[in-house]
Amino acid sequence: MKHLFAIIFTVFAVVVNAQETHKRTLKLMGSRFDITVVAKNKAEAETYIDLAVAEITRIEKLISSWDEHSQTSNINKNAGIKPVKVAKELYDLIERALHISKVTDGAFDISYASMDRIWKFDGSVTEMPEAAAIKASVAKVGYQNIILNKEAQTVFLKLKGMKIGFGAIGKGYAADKAKQLLKAKGVKAGIINASGDMNTWGTQTNGDDWKVGITNPMNKNKVFALLPISEKAVVTSGNYEKFILLNGKRYSHIIDPRTGYPSSGIVSVSVFAPSAELADALATSIFVMGKDVGLDFISQLKGIECIIVDDKGNIAHSKNITIQNTVKN
Repeated sequence: MKHLFAIIFTVFAVVVNAQETHKRTLKLMGSRFDITVVAKNKAEAETYIDLAVAEITRIEKLISSWDEHSQTSNINKNAGIKPVKVAKELYDLIERALHISKVTDGAFDISYASMDRIWKFDGSVTEMPEAAAIKASVAKVGYQNIILNKEAQTVFLKLKGMKIGFGAIGKGYAADKAKQLLKAKGVKAGIINASGDMNTWGTQTNGDDWKVGITNPMNKNKVFALLPISEKAVVTSGNYEKFILLNGKRYSHIIDPRTGYPSSGIVSVSVFAPSAELADALATSIFVMGKDVGLDFISQLKGIECIIVDDKGNIAHSKNITIQNTVKN
């Protein structure tokens, strides 16, 4: 789950070179979106924002597993039965997701949607489920069973009852596509903030880079990092509110798709990457991998950085990020 309060930024409503900053907040894809554009005037800004909204709505119809008429739902309905021909855009998205699954050794997996929901984070779970039930819950999960045919442009889920879902990358992908469209239409600067999946381009009207503030999940009223971002995406994942305590150990709502057990040890991950889709997938992966493995993994990726807060309030970050005025209380 992405938490909007983990991403904050300041929008300057000043006019420089006849450019103004305008923002609209609305609900899309079941989540809060903040769409900010720099334009000549409010009317022009509203036109651009409408274009972004239409693009995000289009993406939702393509990838939604709740819409029985979507191509994603058709893939799921035909699991174990037959391959399904899909649009190139959806095929390419699934292909990229499988690549991330491979490089993360399955820590990220869009077939997580096949998982039995044996964990609840509403306070009703007071003891660890049986090991056999946990193992059975992920019996149909496994990116290796998603079969792609590039020539036929088809997707086939090998196991009956298997499902894919884009909850971990869907909003990030939508933010990327909205940014891409607005840039193509001539919008010089803006921010697409999809409930914490934030993509930026250009600069503020005063010429400064956009700045992202990341809150300390141990004290949500404190910002421990304020970082400039330019032509980049940042995604923050956190379990500040959705977690359970069992035998004194904190377990996150982010489940390891390989084992069926909730991740632990981390309360917040922020990833800076060229796209929100990629940052989204990697943030989820780091939760599952754990702090040490996650940091080592990110350090091997060019142009990608991360900040991790563990369940003791300690802050760790990849080597090319400099954090000043760190606050841990």
